[in-house]
Amino acid sequence: MAVSELASMLPVSRPAVSQHLRVLKDAGLVMDSKAGTWRVYRLDPEGVARLRAHFDRVWERALGSFETAIETRRKGGSDAKDSRGSGRAKERPSGRTH
Repeated sequence: MAVSELASMLPVSRPAVSQHLRVLKDAGLVMDSKAGTWRVYRLDPEGVARLRAHFDRVWERALGSFETAIETRRKGGSDAKDSRGSGRAKERPSGRTH
C-alpha cells in the first residue's frame, strides 16, 4: 500500500506515516518497493513471524511463572498465607464473653 493511501485512512500526515513505516522497515516488519514515483509497502511475513515468536516466548515465560506461583501456593496447603490477609476478621475463641 502506498504512503498516500495509508495517510488518507489515518488522522496523521503523510510525513508521519512515512516516518512510522521507516521504523517498521528498520525493524524488519515491512518491505518496500518502488512503483513509479510511489513507494509501496507490504508486511514482511518473516519479520512478522519473528515478532510472533518473540511474543510467544514472552507469554510462555509469563504464564510459566504464573503456573509456578500457583503450584507453589497449592503445595503450601491451607497454611499458605496471602500477604494481604484473607480480608476476614479473626474469630474469637469460643466461650469468651465481653
